[in-house]
Amino acid sequence: MIDRDLAALYGVPTSRLNEQVKRNIKRFPVDFMFQLTKTEADVLMSQFAISNNKNSKSKLNKMLQNATSKRGGTRKLPYVFTEQGVAMLSSVLNSEKAILVNIAIMRTFVNIRKFVSSYEGLTIKIAELEKKYDKKIGRVFEILDRLTKTEDKNKLEIGFKG
Repeated sequence: MIDRDLAALYGVPTSRLNEQVKRNIKRFPVDFMFQLTKTEADVLMSQFAISNNKNSKSKLNKMLQNATSKRGGTRKLPYVFTEQGVAMLSSVLNSEKAILVNIAIMRTFVNIRKFVSSYEGLTIKIAELEKKYDKKIGRVFEILDRLTKTEDKNKLEIGFKG
């Protein structure tokens, strides 16, 4: 998850979240947190469409507008947190809301993991069925090909021959 998304969930400014992370940097090894490159950040920002509608007051638009400088780029390259990094945030953001949000995020990760594992199981079963039936279906197509080819040779032509 990206730092500004987590900050919004925790109800703190992104700068405060990153400040706490930097103060406790030993808790965030590279497999817990990393910083996006300029190219990655640009691709990420291009994924979001910022509405030019002045009446639009969505939180996402405000968040994105605050995250960009007047020159059009991000002020600081965003940090990305892995599941373990998100779990570690609850220890550095020591508030009741941080704890509750962290519990909700961890439950979401567990549900995603369950879904992915069931999806992988389904993929394996489909692959097994394809292997089993591909041979039979392939044989059917071979027979159909032979039948249609021999039929063409013995077929009488119909129509006017001039």
